[in-house]
Amino acid sequence: MAAGPKLDGAGVQKMKTLEDATTMLHRIHGLVETYAIAVKKSQPTSFTIQQIRRALPPLIGLLKGQFGMIADQVAALNLIASRGSNEQTRLRVLREGVGSIRIAMDIAAVRVRENHGEKEAENDEAPATARNEPV
Repeated sequence: MAAGPKLDGAGVQKMKTLEDATTMLHRIHGLVETYAIAVKKSQPTSFTIQQIRRALPPLIGLLKGQFGMIADQVAALNLIASRGSNEQTRLRVLREGVGSIRIAMDIAAVRVRENHGEKEAENDEAPATARNEPV
């Protein structure tokens, strides 16, 4: 978690979920790039696709409770990974899917900081206005 305003309890929990999801997404991104290398070298890719398909459902389960829209994106990516198609097309869609999920998680982290940040600035402003009043 980055330095900044303190978060309330729900915000801390949501940020923890996003951090865990980011770690899982990094692993999935690595698997997608391993798949890309296998496609480029014309090696068998079925094992790598199976690894990707196995890595996505835990991410869906982690995100479903608090970030349902992002979980739906991951579920769609899982569906695309399991469909039979051209290797190059599948690779492009997997890369785009991982990128869009990463962007959605970054936006969610910003929203959590905005919505769950404890407001300490209001306490500092009250004495300042009291000093500026005439006696």
